[in-house]
Amino acid sequence: MEKFTEVKNLVASLEADADKFYNKGNSAAGTRVRKGMQDLKNLAQSIRLEVQGTKNKQ
Repeated sequence: MEKFTEVKNLVASLEADADKFYNKGNSAAGTRVRKGMQDLKNLAQSIRLEVQGTKNKQ
């Protein structure tokens, strides 16, 4: 459940940069959003593997 909380916190932390990129045209914020989305992808994959491993043990 810890990793799921990390996902929520990561998405929340990206909100301000997403707003700056989409509504104000700040390209540096776009770079931060892209990096954050890559981190989110990696974290989601880690959660998927953990869930699959737990499911297979049962």
